[in-house]
Amino acid sequence: MPPVFAHGALRLYLLALLESGPKHGYELIKALSERFGGTYSPSAGTIYPRLGKLEEEGLVATQPEGRRTNYSITPAGLVELNSRRGELAGVENDISASVRRLADNLRQDIRVNMRGLRADLAATAEAARSTARSAGPASGAAAGPRYSQEGDRRLREAEMLVQAFRDDIRVELRRHGSRNPVSPVTLETVRTVLDQARISIRNSLDS
Repeated sequence: MPPVFAHGALRLYLLALLESGPKHGYELIKALSERFGGTYSPSAGTIYPRLGKLEEEGLVATQPEGRRTNYSITPAGLVELNSRRGELAGVENDISASVRRLADNLRQDIRVNMRGLRADLAATAEAARSTARSAGPASGAAAGPRYSQEGDRRLREAEMLVQAFRDDIRVELRRHGSRNPVSPVTLETVRTVLDQARISIRNSLDS
């Protein structure tokens, strides 16, 4: 996969992020992750060496704040940023293209994984049907009521599984949403997985 940032582009983009005010390293990483819609999050090993280089060049200044270090753009850094506004627009275009590319790759991975999941579900359903056929119906007058009770029990269990799944996912989504906005890629992932799960379950019910 081609690199997310071209040579020197991340350095320039960090200056642009600092133009709005001082930020510590984690805030810069978070801002980049949000700009990419959650499809890419740079590591500390990527960000901090570039910040250190910018500081060496006098384009960024640091200020300790407790256990963290705040980074701010210097007048010299602002001069460089202003002189490269045209390049910055190109970096923004490259980021948009990277987001689309990474999202497409993620959707393809989801489709591949869902095909495997559908195959596993189909095999499990077929094994269950084979077991049921091998067991055969119970004999005698009590067979009908007993099978009706068993079917009701399994229906309730299936409904409970669906409810538990729904509740768990809602908790996870709300926990994530309290920290970060839900990205378009996350929404697409949820939609794709649920659509495929619905199809697989419906096919199992109809077979």
